[in-house]
Amino acid sequence: MITVVQRVHHARVIVDGECVGSIDKGLLLFVGIETGDSEADADTTARKIRTMRIFPAKKPTDLSVEDIGGGCLIVSQFTLTAELRHGNRPDFTAAAPPELAKPLYERITSQLRDAGLSVATGRFAAEMQVDLSNDGPITLLLKVRDGKVVPRPAHD
Repeated sequence: MITVVQRVHHARVIVDGECVGSIDKGLLLFVGIETGDSEADADTTARKIRTMRIFPAKKPTDLSVEDIGGGCLIVSQFTLTAELRHGNRPDFTAAAPPELAKPLYERITSQLRDAGLSVATGRFAAEMQVDLSNDGPITLLLKVRDGKVVPRPAHD
């Protein structure tokens, strides 16, 4: 499971000219679900997002979205699963099929809501336009597999 986490002043999702989800200060989350992702991956992703300290206080990264009473706008984005090593056309074969991806996407959404966060969403599998005002900018990549956060590869 791959999630792009962006700290935002505000963000919204437009589908067919209609705003289907918006937040003020908080996190914009683009979630890509891969074949083999599990409920444990969704659970770890939701917990990490809820507790990740990326908002400023005494230091630039002291508070979580939960601490500041911020919102989460969650957008399903299968294109995060693209393989780009060969040729010029992205290969999306790693993306989980919709019938597997949607319940995991909804699990993340419900867990963040159940934790008391204000949560808005895009529309699963729709063509969307996302407007945002990035704060910082702070943009992070969270990868989870087998219920654990995947470390960044070491660079030599």
